[in-house]
Amino acid sequence: MKVYNATTADVESIYELIEIYVKEQIVLPRSLLSLYQSLQCLYVVKDQETVVGVAGLHILGKDLGEVRSLVVSPNYQGKGIGRILVDYIVEESIKLGVKRLISLTYEVNFFEKCEFHIVSKETLPEKVWIDCRNCPKIDNCSEIAMVKYV
Repeated sequence: MKVYNATTADVESIYELIEIYVKEQIVLPRSLLSLYQSLQCLYVVKDQETVVGVAGLHILGKDLGEVRSLVVSPNYQGKGIGRILVDYIVEESIKLGVKRLISLTYEVNFFEKCEFHIVSKETLPEKVWIDCRNCPKIDNCSEIAMVKYV
């Protein structure tokens, strides 16, 4: 399977895929507008023309990036698509000069297999001040912060 830069034609499919996991409270919701606005940093894996996986690379600071909205279609889980997307984001991070790549996640085992390590959220002030302060879960966040040095 190959990773592609997302296009405007992919956005509705990306939104629907993310919504599956929003309903299970595994990922935070994304509006269609936010997906269009961050299109240049979204990557997809497709089967034929169907989006079966998506992930975003969001730059938070000089040397800090984040894997965002990583989801794989339930019918395609266990086929290595998530790992393909993370590996691609790692390569893109290196090209951009990012030294630390983070994820706030419930999927600790998956990210450990991708060589991320658990860290305290307090060690990521860029994330907290940019995103967390506006999150509806700020007072009751149970996501685990993880980092990979690239």
